[in-house]
Amino acid sequence: MQLKKLVFIVGLLVVGFLTNAQQLPFYADIQAFNKQDSVQAPPQHPILLIGSSSFTRWQDVQSYFPGYVIVNRGFGGSTLLDLIRYADNIIFPYQPKQILIYCGENDLSSSNAVTAEMVVDRFKTLFGMIRVKLPNTPVAFVSLKPSPSRQQLMAKMEVVNKDVKKYLKDKPHTAFIDVYHPMLTKENLPITTLFVEDNLHMNAQGYAIWKKVIEPYLLK
Repeated sequence: MQLKKLVFIVGLLVVGFLTNAQQLPFYADIQAFNKQDSVQAPPQHPILLIGSSSFTRWQDVQSYFPGYVIVNRGFGGSTLLDLIRYADNIIFPYQPKQILIYCGENDLSSSNAVTAEMVVDRFKTLFGMIRVKLPNTPVAFVSLKPSPSRQQLMAKMEVVNKDVKKYLKDKPHTAFIDVYHPMLTKENLPITTLFVEDNLHMNAQGYAIWKKVIEPYLLK
C-alpha cells in the first residue's frame, strides 16, 4: 500500500514538472531543436549562432558562409534571460568551436524598466556560464542593430553596445562585432531599405551587410 502511494506521489511530481516546463517561454522551440537533432545529428564542433529573431530568420545563413560549418539555434523573441535559461539545451551539447550571440533587443523592448545596464549584466551572466564550461571557446557578441521600429531604443542600444565592447576588450578569445554603425544613414538613422515591412526584421540587403561585417571574425 505504501509503495502504491509512493508511486502515485512520484507520478504527480513528474506530471507537475512537465506541466511547469511546458509553460516556460519558448519551451516548444527548444523541443523542436531537440527533435531536429534526434532526426539528424548536428555537425561536430560547429560555429554556433544563438540569440533572437535576427538569427532565427537567417534560415539560409549557411549559404552566406559556405566555407564554414554553422548551427543556428536562434529562437525568435528570446531575451538574454531565455538564453541563460536554456544554455544547457542550446549551447553546451554542441561543443562549439565558436559562439556568436545576437540578443538584447527584446530585453530592452520588453519593458521601460529594463535598463541598458541590466542588459549588460545579463550578458555578463551568460558569458560567465559559457566560460565555466567552455573556458577557451571563442565568443563573439554581435552588436544590437538599429531598426526603424525601435528608434526610441537606440540610445539604450548604444550604451549596451559600448559597455559590452568595453567588457570584452580584455577578455581572451572574444570579439565584439559592430553591425550597428554600418546600418545607419549619414544622419545616424536606420537605413529603412534594409528591413522588411515590419521595420524590425532584416531583408537580404540587411543580411548582406551582416555577412560582410561578420565573416572576418569567423573561425575556419
